[in-house]
Amino acid sequence: MNSMAEDSYYLIAYSHLPDVIKRTIQVADFLKRQPRSSVSDAVRAVGISRSAYYKYKDAAKPFHAVMQGQIVTIALTLKHHSGSLSEVLNTLAVQRANILTINQSLPLQGSATVILSIETRELRAELEETLQLLRGLDGVSQVMIVGQG
Repeated sequence: MNSMAEDSYYLIAYSHLPDVIKRTIQVADFLKRQPRSSVSDAVRAVGISRSAYYKYKDAAKPFHAVMQGQIVTIALTLKHHSGSLSEVLNTLAVQRANILTINQSLPLQGSATVILSIETRELRAELEETLQLLRGLDGVSQVMIVGQG
């Protein structure tokens, strides 16, 4: 007897997914990019059967799609430079993240840890894109999701 619930969810790296799941995701992306295309056109372009697509289409969702409207806790390591936290907060404001909590440690050895809880419902971009924007800021050394709910 299997002790895991039938619909348990797991976070798996794209590179570790079976080919049929990757192709199902590619079909969904194709249809999103080309909304006038049919499922038949998309599965033909990607190289899977319609039945395989329909079997897995609701089972594979990008992480950001699942996290829309959720509360996400992010840990950032910031360099001890004037304005680093302000830049992070401004970036999140532009992306329309609803900041719920901010906790910052004292800077030690030139860096400080900041823990942010944000609500993602109104994000302009996908969560991963927003995290990439944060990673690209000058004063940011590290960005990682540490919790979700």
